[in-house]
Amino acid sequence: MSTTPEPEPPAPRPALAFDDPLDQQSSDDTDRGWGERPEGDSAADLKRFLDEKPPHHL
Repeated sequence: MSTTPEPEPPAPRPALAFDDPLDQQSSDDTDRGWGERPEGDSAADLKRFLDEKPPHHL
Protein backbone atom coordinates (compact mmCIF):
# COMPACT_ATOMS: atom_id res chain seq x y z
CA MET A 1 0.00 0.00 0.00
CA SER A 2 1.76 3.12 -1.12
CA THR A 3 0.19 6.44 -0.38
CA THR A 4 1.31 9.60 -2.03
CA PRO A 5 1.49 12.59 0.31
CA GLU A 6 -0.87 15.35 -0.64
CA PRO A 7 0.81 18.56 -1.80
CA GLU A 8 0.63 21.44 0.65
CA PRO A 9 -1.79 24.21 -0.25
CA PRO A 10 -0.11 27.35 -1.59
CA ALA A 11 0.75 30.04 0.93
CA PRO A 12 -1.85 32.81 1.16
CA ARG A 13 -0.99 35.89 -0.83
CA PRO A 14 -0.39 39.08 1.17
CA ALA A 15 -3.30 41.47 1.19
CA LEU A 16 -2.96 44.74 -0.64
CA ALA A 17 -2.82 47.77 1.63
CA PHE A 18 -4.23 51.00 0.30
CA ASP A 19 -3.19 53.04 3.34
CA ASP A 20 -1.69 56.47 2.87
CA PRO A 21 2.05 55.96 3.46
CA LEU A 22 2.44 59.63 4.41
CA ASP A 23 0.23 59.07 7.46
CA GLN A 24 2.84 56.72 8.94
CA GLN A 25 6.00 57.86 10.68
CA SER A 26 9.15 56.88 8.81
CA SER A 27 12.52 56.19 10.37
CA ASP A 28 13.71 59.57 9.09
CA ASP A 29 11.12 61.26 11.32
CA THR A 30 12.88 60.00 14.44
CA ASP A 31 16.25 60.77 15.98
CA ARG A 32 17.22 57.15 15.33
CA GLY A 33 16.71 57.56 11.58
CA TRP A 34 19.48 60.12 11.20
CA GLY A 35 22.32 57.69 11.79
CA GLU A 36 22.63 58.18 15.51
CA ARG A 37 23.91 55.10 17.20
CA PRO A 38 23.36 53.96 20.76
CA GLU A 39 26.14 54.70 23.20
CA GLY A 40 29.09 52.40 22.61
CA ASP A 41 32.62 52.04 23.72
CA SER A 42 35.33 54.33 22.44
CA ALA A 43 37.37 51.45 20.99
CA ALA A 44 34.52 50.54 18.66
CA ASP A 45 34.12 54.20 17.69
CA LEU A 46 37.83 54.49 16.87
CA LYS A 47 37.76 51.28 14.83
CA ARG A 48 34.74 52.53 12.87
CA PHE A 49 36.43 55.89 12.28
CA LEU A 50 39.60 54.24 11.01
CA ASP A 51 37.65 51.84 8.79
CA GLU A 52 35.44 54.54 7.25
CA LYS A 53 37.72 57.55 6.96
CA PRO A 54 38.36 58.89 3.47
CA PRO A 55 41.79 58.08 2.00
CA HIS A 56 42.86 61.73 1.97
CA HIS A 57 42.57 61.97 5.78
CA LEU A 58 45.61 61.00 7.83
